[in-house]
Amino acid sequence: MTARVQAQKTGRAAELDAALAALADPARRALVERLRKGPARAGDLAREFALSAPRMSQQLRALRRGGLVEETGVEGDARVRLYRLRPERFTILRGWAENIESFWAGELAAFKRYAERRARERR
Repeated sequence: MTARVQAQKTGRAAELDAALAALADPARRALVERLRKGPARAGDLAREFALSAPRMSQQLRALRRGGLVEETGVEGDARVRLYRLRPERFTILRGWAENIESFWAGELAAFKRYAERRARERR
């Protein structure tokens, strides 16, 4: 494996780790679910979730570090930040989950074949 391929794998692993760490908290998962409906201002999210502004800031910062959300400014008001999901990071998560699922599907199919063979042998 070339150093470049290894670095890409390491980078993807770090991105996956960061995304999974960000999703480890139920409040952050709820924020992701909310942001699926569309972008929102931090203040609006804080009110919607009944969180203080500093606590909402912590949650959004963790989601940004995980690469799951991005913030942009609102034209005309530099104080307002708008948060939206980053779909490309969810593609990485989906790919990882699909790999895990295909592994277990293969393992379960092999176990099923084994169990059926054993059942036939017992008859």
